[in-house]
Amino acid sequence: MLMDQYGDELLRTAYLLVKDYQAAEEAVQDTFIQAYRSIEQLKDPARLKGWLLRIAVNRCRMRMRTWSWRQMLPSAWIEQLAEGEHDGYAAPEERMMELWHKERLSRAIHSLDYKYREAIVLYYYQEMNVAEIAAYTGCKENTVKARLARGRMRLRLIWEREEDEDGT
Repeated sequence: MLMDQYGDELLRTAYLLVKDYQAAEEAVQDTFIQAYRSIEQLKDPARLKGWLLRIAVNRCRMRMRTWSWRQMLPSAWIEQLAEGEHDGYAAPEERMMELWHKERLSRAIHSLDYKYREAIVLYYYQEMNVAEIAAYTGCKENTVKARLARGRMRLRLIWEREEDEDGT
């Protein structure tokens, strides 16, 4: 089933784009509904993943334009720690620190303007190259490169500011 195969990856991408878990779930659900309704538009079945991703990103864009976004509460990383899945770590403290860093990174990504967040998510999480992102978003490659550079710079500044505030 398509949802089993692509649902988690689409949800992760949608969440990173819209900053809200419920809205991300709705965007992914809308993605599968739209895909079902317009499957005849898919000319090459080998491009299914990219086609679904394009629908999901477009759904996220629509939500960003039409909904007043609120900040998402931090993810339930404490619950993940409590589940006892330590993924080979020697101590729960190591797992907690990794989850804390992932949460900080997620918050930092969420604080970026949408155009930078989209470029960062597509490049690092969907592992698309600059040319693919340019074709996908309809931007020039230099625009994508600039958005990646500015997004990275802003992430670095956010990370450093948090380190200064936290003393870490």
